[in-house]
Amino acid sequence: MNTKVKAAGVDGGQIEERRIPIHVVGVGLDGAAGLTDAVRQLVQQATLLVGSDRHLSYFSDHSGDRIRLGDLNQAIAQIRQQLAVPNRPDSKQDLIVILTTGDPLFFGLGRLLLAEFPADQLTFHPHLSAIQLAFSRLKLPWQDVRLISVHGRSLDELMQALQQGVETIAVLTDGTNTPSAIALLLQALDLPLRYQLWVCENLGGPDERIVKPAMTALQEQTFAPLNVVVLQRLEVMAPVDVDLLPLLGIPDSYFLSFRDRPGLITKREVRVQILGELALQTSQTVWDLGAGTGSVSIEIARLCPSARVYAVEKTAIGTALITQNCQRFQVENVISIPGTAPDVLATLPDPDRVFIGGSGGNLTAMLDVCQKRLKSDGRIVLALATLEHLTTALTWFGASSWRYHLLQVQLARSVPFANLTRFAPLNPVTLVVAEKLL
Repeated sequence: MNTKVKAAGVDGGQIEERRIPIHVVGVGLDGAAGLTDAVRQLVQQATLLVGSDRHLSYFSDHSGDRIRLGDLNQAIAQIRQQLAVPNRPDSKQDLIVILTTGDPLFFGLGRLLLAEFPADQLTFHPHLSAIQLAFSRLKLPWQDVRLISVHGRSLDELMQALQQGVETIAVLTDGTNTPSAIALLLQALDLPLRYQLWVCENLGGPDERIVKPAMTALQEQTFAPLNVVVLQRLEVMAPVDVDLLPLLGIPDSYFLSFRDRPGLITKREVRVQILGELALQTSQTVWDLGAGTGSVSIEIARLCPSARVYAVEKTAIGTALITQNCQRFQVENVISIPGTAPDVLATLPDPDRVFIGGSGGNLTAMLDVCQKRLKSDGRIVLALATLEHLTTALTWFGASSWRYHLLQVQLARSVPFANLTRFAPLNPVTLVVAEKLL
């Protein structure tokens, strides 16, 4: 136990540190009462007790030396100074105990301590984490939960998880990234799905509280500093009041979408641009190839009730979503066509307009059919996300008698960032707008 190692002192010089044991003890809001007898005895035997004011208050009768855990770097320096003190003249063995919250190796102090001290000098005694307590109180399994800490961090990881449609998310918050800030982020993202949110306060303490607020009301509420936010994706979306919908540009969040890929939808801002480039007129026949959830088809159908829109989608879940979204928005002039283009196009009437949102690797063959079938004053709009597909399209149009132009759409949406606002970019999309020459 008297083995010594060299380490940098507070003033930059070298000091000798004794390899005395350091025990890291997780404590809950129930204080000393929540510890096992063995761990409580370990704390009482400590010659140096390190912790926050709250943690130290649980052991007010402790007679050893204390270090208040405020600034972490300063606390580490003070611990090193203690390690440099010569052996005690008495027979009492030196023992350092560092008090922390919950499980020190779960978004806790443990990682920093492992970076500062040899692993064999450290022993960890975890308590129940706030995440474990939260899911116990909510009676929800949590083996597949996405665990995210925004404590002293940005909301970027949470934003990515929400955009991916992760089913259940647990968030460790702080004084800036509060439950209200998370609610604002959800609102700004305009996701094509909905989440239920719980705020779990002071877990394990006498004033523990679980709140299930409405998302709109959440922004006006304040909560205890010690809280965990749990988000669970809802499988049933709120009904749509079609009388209140805008004539153009339905919010993305109103559409039923793919469970595993909720972001796979032509975004509202890009959709509006596509509708403008199609130059729609009444009573036209429109092909929507690679229709996905049917968002573009439904916008066309609502703008032009006398048009006939054929939404071609090769995936079974996609064709089901098109049907469900048509029912949701009460449009009756969209015909869902299951199958792969161009194979299923032979039975469709000749189009006045064609939108290609997905090609499934068949872009050249689809354009060949459009060359033959599109009416003389027709127009095609392609939305392309990759350079390879853009190259294929330009090569094809360059070898044919078409007039075309390109429009690259690069957009960013504002999202809350702490107490400020920043822009989160959407994936850039290149629109190819082509007219068939007489």
